[in-house]
Amino acid sequence: MEDETPSIRDMLAVNLRAARAARGISLSELSRRSGIGKATLSQLESGGGNPTIETVFSLSRVLEVAISDLLDHRAGGALTVVRGADVEVLSGEGVDLRPLRRIETGDGVFEVYDQVVRGDAPQRSQGHVGVEHTIVQTGSLLVEVAGRSVEVGPGDYVAFDAREPHCYTASAGPVHSVLLLQYRADERLDGRPHPVLKG
Repeated sequence: MEDETPSIRDMLAVNLRAARAARGISLSELSRRSGIGKATLSQLESGGGNPTIETVFSLSRVLEVAISDLLDHRAGGALTVVRGADVEVLSGEGVDLRPLRRIETGDGVFEVYDQVVRGDAPQRSQGHVGVEHTIVQTGSLLVEVAGRSVEVGPGDYVAFDAREPHCYTASAGPVHSVLLLQYRADERLDGRPHPVLKG
C-alpha cells in the first residue's frame, strides 16, 4: 500500500513555517516584503487557501529558498516513477506546473517540472532565486527576460538567471515544456544556517 501524497497546501503550510523560522522573519515582515496579505499568509501556514504559482514564487524570492523547499515531500529511491496524472497542478495566470522531482547533486539542487504555458495569458514573474532552464517540447514560446526577448520552439532550450524579471507567453496555443530550476547551495533550506534577511 502506497502512502497518500500530501497536497501542495499541506506541504506549503509545513515548509513555509519552517522557512520563515529558519530565516528569522515574522509573518508581518514576510507580508510586507512579498506583497501578500498577512491574513493570506496565515491561512497558507494553516494549510488553507489556494496557493498560486505567483504566491509560491514570490515567497521563494523573498525567503531566498528553492521552490521545492516550499513544496517538496518526496524521498529518493533506486527507481522513481512519477505519474503526471497523480501530481497536483500548481497554476498561475498563464502556466500550469506539475512538480515531478527534486534532484540533489553535491551542493546543488535541480527541480524538474512538467510545464504547460496555456496561451490564455502571459505568465510574469518578478524574479526568484535560481537559474531557469526550459526545453520546449511542442508549440512556440516567447521568453522575455530583463527587457530582452527570444522565441523558442520544439527542441529548443533557453536558460537565464531567474532573479531577473521574466515572462513566458505561448505564441499560438498551449506550449508543453520541461522546466528545470537550478539552485546553488546557499539557496537551499536544508538545516544549515542562513543569514537573516535584511530589510
